[in-house]
Amino acid sequence: MIIRLGYELEYEFEQPTPMVLMLGIHSSRVSDILIQDNMTTMPAVNLQGFWDSYGNWCNRILAPAGNFSVSTDALIKDSGLPETIRTAGTQWDVSTLTSEPLHFLLGSRYCETDLLNEVAWELFEKEPSGMGRVTAICDYVHNHLSFGYEYARATKTAFEALAEGVGVCRDYAHLAITFCRCMNIPARYCTGYLGDLRLPSNSTPSDFTAWMEVFIDGDWYAFDPRHIEPRTGRVLIARGRDAADVSISSTFGPAVLKKFAVWAEEVDPDAINEFEEGYMKHKIIRPPCRVSPVE
Repeated sequence: MIIRLGYELEYEFEQPTPMVLMLGIHSSRVSDILIQDNMTTMPAVNLQGFWDSYGNWCNRILAPAGNFSVSTDALIKDSGLPETIRTAGTQWDVSTLTSEPLHFLLGSRYCETDLLNEVAWELFEKEPSGMGRVTAICDYVHNHLSFGYEYARATKTAFEALAEGVGVCRDYAHLAITFCRCMNIPARYCTGYLGDLRLPSNSTPSDFTAWMEVFIDGDWYAFDPRHIEPRTGRVLIARGRDAADVSISSTFGPAVLKKFAVWAEEVDPDAINEFEEGYMKHKIIRPPCRVSPVE
């Protein structure tokens, strides 16, 4: 399967404003990229690329006053197969964890383990340890929360999502991550592309989405408490403790988001050459701004 993916974000700034953007395909998928997701800005600005402490690619810029946009349009190959969801796996004792997964047992900005610890043990103590418990947590979160974009709130935490019973994909992920951590299962937050590939058409607008990865049997495995059925074509952008670590854009001053468009769609492999020709013409007019990491 060949997936065309990209975004176009348009802002309005009152004055020149520093930004940090986290929009590049994660390094774990670099070998699958057919046409690079180079970031283009309008007007053109200098970008400083760097890797954050979680291994995510970021770009630092100074956005000019007025209208400013960032965009990309890329191709990536995928197996085209539905995800394999593991149902068996052993949970490691906390005393055996190395510092990297141990870090993802701690509470964080949106995942208040201290507030939900008792609730988690009441709900999941009797569930089978390991993958069985993760599955039970995802099923509970999926059934407890009702999805709706009107329920989105930038400050909503896992505790608040549980109390309100509604949310968007990030709230599903935060709640499931918090429950996992309370049950001594390391869990981290993921964001990326997930189109409705090989599913019945969906009239809702495309968006970036959130899911989680859990540490079981000495490795990390993806789980999605919002989409519990196996999906096709998931493409990772970034990982962190929660949404605070992987914000797609951070502006250090007033800003108005005027346009937000995201796409991830299957394309005919026979049309790749035509796409690539248009891509190269596009890049000649507006050269890519992404640069090598700086120290």
